[in-house]
Amino acid sequence: MKEYIVSARKYRPGSFDAVVGQTALTTTLKNAVRSGKLAHAYLFCGPRGVGKTTCARIFAKAINCQNPTAEGEACNECESCKAFNEGRSYNIFELDAASNNSVENIKALMEQTRIPPQVGKYKVFIIDEVHMLSTAAFNAFLKTLEEPPAHVVFILATTEKHKILPTIISRCQIYDFERMTVPGIIKQLKMVAEGEGITYEEEALDVIAEKADGGMRDALSIFDQAASFCQGDITYQKVIEDLNVLDADNYFSIIDLCLENKTAEVMALLNGIINKGFDGSHLISGLAMHVRNVLMAKDEQTLPLLQTSARQRDKYKEQAKKCPAKFVYNALKIMNDCDINYRQSGNKRLLVELTLIEISQLTQPDDDAAGSGRGPKRLKTLFKRLADKRPTEARQVAEAEVRNGGNAAGHNESAAPAVAPRNAEQRPAGQPSATQPAAPASQRSLKGLKLGRFGKTFDALRHRGEDTDVADEGLNDGGDTEEQSAFTGEQLMTQWMAMCNRMPQEMTGIAARLKNITPVITDMPNIEVVVDNQILLDDVQKIKPRIRKTLALALKNNALTLTVRLAKPEEVKRVLTNHERFEELKQNNKAFEKLADVLGLEPN
Repeated sequence: MKEYIVSARKYRPGSFDAVVGQTALTTTLKNAVRSGKLAHAYLFCGPRGVGKTTCARIFAKAINCQNPTAEGEACNECESCKAFNEGRSYNIFELDAASNNSVENIKALMEQTRIPPQVGKYKVFIIDEVHMLSTAAFNAFLKTLEEPPAHVVFILATTEKHKILPTIISRCQIYDFERMTVPGIIKQLKMVAEGEGITYEEEALDVIAEKADGGMRDALSIFDQAASFCQGDITYQKVIEDLNVLDADNYFSIIDLCLENKTAEVMALLNGIINKGFDGSHLISGLAMHVRNVLMAKDEQTLPLLQTSARQRDKYKEQAKKCPAKFVYNALKIMNDCDINYRQSGNKRLLVELTLIEISQLTQPDDDAAGSGRGPKRLKTLFKRLADKRPTEARQVAEAEVRNGGNAAGHNESAAPAVAPRNAEQRPAGQPSATQPAAPASQRSLKGLKLGRFGKTFDALRHRGEDTDVADEGLNDGGDTEEQSAFTGEQLMTQWMAMCNRMPQEMTGIAARLKNITPVITDMPNIEVVVDNQILLDDVQKIKPRIRKTLALALKNNALTLTVRLAKPEEVKRVLTNHERFEELKQNNKAFEKLADVLGLEPN
């Protein structure tokens, strides 16, 4: 049986014209060979599997060719070309820097540069994965790279140019290889399939090209795998089964269902996808890329950014006509938030389900209708309506919302209590009108609707993704003016520490300093906070309204006031050393003193 050779090696280009997707770069190299204007060092950089080492070999053969063609290609007939093709050339050396990265390896290489070539014009040294060289090896290589012998050419290849020393980069001609495009990969795969006598469906090659992620070598490896699985007949269904790829039709179906607000059908489709073995992260990332492609298909200028087949591009254009731009933008933002939170989520499936539910409600036509639920848009409308009313009236509207399960006041007049118009006779805040009895105290603690003058508490500030930036002019600073519960110093300290723990991440520093401060009740409900330096005082003054708001809500006393002042010299306590604290404990606690003597304890 004939020896099998993988396609990546069998169809490896042997000339510049056979290289796929690097036209500008290969043209430059051919012109250099034709004109004889060669640099002493070249740096080929780019992603994996795009032809860096292949081009280095072709270039090395071409500059040593004794009879190059007029286009700058090797003739493949002279002794130098034959020796290279047969793998017996002594003019071309390859070094894998990933496994030969020491100073000794580089010094051995430098020794070989002194010997001139026996056949051909140049000795070519191809160093692959050059970024793996150690710093000492780079330094040993530096001098020779700067002033090599006239018969030496260095070609360095790397996937991570940023790891190479700038002194090395500055001495090389740099060639940046491009990622392979999907159409370019499909064209090459068709050529390979025809050469191997394999039948195929273009949609199947499109899946392989997308899975390769811009690498031709990866595409050929996947092609070989698919050809083996499909037994010479590569079909779309067999390829997605072999590669465990989620069918793109699922993404089109999800978006169509979301546009029609069919949440139940979306959940059923999600369940079927998960039952096939795909995890939620895979689905969300794929759906996000799908929606991104829909966005690109909405404008002719961005159509070239779609790395898909012509058939898929037409499907994207059709769906883009049905998708409003606002829906696309909001869906991308929701899925991006899901992707960020996926790893930290304790219930990953629920997170994915909530994400799809939220997307399916983006185009809900009548969010205020009865039975539409309390979605984000519903709550936002409610908050805006509350912001236009006085505090007591706002609370009564909110209570009506709770009692009626989501029907807004004004939309279901039989369920909601009558609310006096804004131009009605003014009455003191907190006093019920003649037509509106005061609500029971048990229904007045709707903390979620207490949007004070300063907007958000620290707890709300930590959840910025929610609609917490609602206009709140017209509401007083305390939210519910009738809540004036008494509290103790212990309760104050408990809520103070809880507030510090709830501060957002960017306030970690000031939260740590506030934990060392003990607030004092000077005259109920007045609170005094004493800080020991001016810098901390300035920082606390900036967030003082939020501190007061947070404590007022937590302690259920909206008359609470907060005073922050700088400590007097006699109030500043000197920080004791470990030895001083130890001695103080012994003086104040006889039991501790006895224990320290028995165990021979000493301060650190």
